[in-house]
Amino acid sequence: MKIEIIPTILVKSFEEVKQRIKAVEDYVNWMQLDIMDGIFVANKTWANPRDLKNFKSKIKLEAHLMVEKPEKLIDDWLEVVERAIVHYEAKISDIKKLIEKIHTKEKEIGLAINPETPIEVVKPFLEDLDLVLCMTVQPGWGGQELKEEVLGKIKLLREIWPNGKIEVDGGVTDKNIKKVIEAGADLICVGTHIFKSKDIKQAIKNLNIKDIRCP
Repeated sequence: MKIEIIPTILVKSFEEVKQRIKAVEDYVNWMQLDIMDGIFVANKTWANPRDLKNFKSKIKLEAHLMVEKPEKLIDDWLEVVERAIVHYEAKISDIKKLIEKIHTKEKEIGLAINPETPIEVVKPFLEDLDLVLCMTVQPGWGGQELKEEVLGKIKLLREIWPNGKIEVDGGVTDKNIKKVIEAGADLICVGTHIFKSKDIKQAIKNLNIKDIRCP
């Protein structure tokens, strides 16, 4: 199982988005844009996909849409990112239809679930999804501590979806990443731990540890 570190951007302005992409693009392949509408979660972030149309970077982008009814704005995001992640809890009218639409546009789709949401809700969609994102904090704010009780849910998902991509987002550091990977995650989102570091390159290097037992 290949492990991938995905830095996350949770900021208020496009200038900050650009700065953070440039800060990590030499060290990783993917980056996640945290998009919040102030409704689905209390926080509100930069959320204008048009800003990215003329922005050049060698890094691939995924948009984590922490918004209500993401199908209403998904088209604009799919023009500028390679992968969109939507929340099961976000009042999507038809999840299967949204998955089909995104695949028609030759982009990837992930389904996110909050810490309290049981893993059973994603089962009907697994054969069509590109990934499942398990939140290990309540969505909306960076800098939270990882909820270790979610690790059991990740283990269960890996058992029922042995070849699927499992992404984890929230509170991951170099101190707990082993537990997260051993639970079954292979895409590891990290924000605060990277961007609060004095040495971003070294922070990412410290997360890419080798002595981990993967499922």
